[in-house]
Amino acid sequence: MARPGTTNPDLVGDLRKLQARLDALERLPVPQTMFDQYPSVEWSPLPRGPVAGNQWTSVSVANVTGLKYDRVEAKFVTYNVRSNRSEAEVRLAAFRHSYSAGTKECVSATNTVRLIGNQANTVSVCKWRWMHGIQFGWDYTESDSAVYTIELQHRNPNDCPQEPDDYRQVYGFSKLSKTNTPDGGALAMPNNDQFSTAVLSNTRPGTAIGWYRIGDNIWEGKYEVSQMHYCVGLDQERLAEASPEGWFFIVGGDARTVRAPNVNEPYFSV
Repeated sequence: MARPGTTNPDLVGDLRKLQARLDALERLPVPQTMFDQYPSVEWSPLPRGPVAGNQWTSVSVANVTGLKYDRVEAKFVTYNVRSNRSEAEVRLAAFRHSYSAGTKECVSATNTVRLIGNQANTVSVCKWRWMHGIQFGWDYTESDSAVYTIELQHRNPNDCPQEPDDYRQVYGFSKLSKTNTPDGGALAMPNNDQFSTAVLSNTRPGTAIGWYRIGDNIWEGKYEVSQMHYCVGLDQERLAEASPEGWFFIVGGDARTVRAPNVNEPYFSV
């Protein structure tokens, strides 16, 4: 057999390189899944109020660009969803983010589900299973390539204003804790003899007079929704319930479907 480097082309050297590549392929790890698994996140519900004229606004985002399958499972937690006081509407929606535009375009959505609660301070666990319908990978049909996301959205129903708890107030003088006490103490404040609500003197900087709330842990009337805990790119065998309208499940509360998917409903688009 010819020695390496003595032939032209160097067939022995080329065979050795080819063998090295085959050995590397044999040692290549085999992927166990073809989808994004549930990430590790802090799953805590946060107060949510109306945004931008009570349009749909997103709680969290999952990138679905380039995935092999179009099914997603998303879970989230709610708190303080109370009947007739702080009901919420939720949905999943898919958006196209173009390379050049600063806004996003809604391309598909689930049904709209209204969370109506059943007990005060009940924590609910909610789950979506959905076929988002986005074509796999990048949008090759247009020059302005896009990234696609799935987002958990919420809004406050127009017929259910968020009503805070009633609370007790006290009338008097106030200041910040780091502001020095006025000379002579609170009773030496201007206009004290007349019990007036007049503006305090410039010689009393950082002080005010009026009605002030008493007590802590006063509920502001807002429902709370956590970020979604999601798993995207699942196949039909793993997520058979998924559909274009979305399959919704809730534990610890009550809900009902109120509208069919509608990508034209107003949403916060930035």
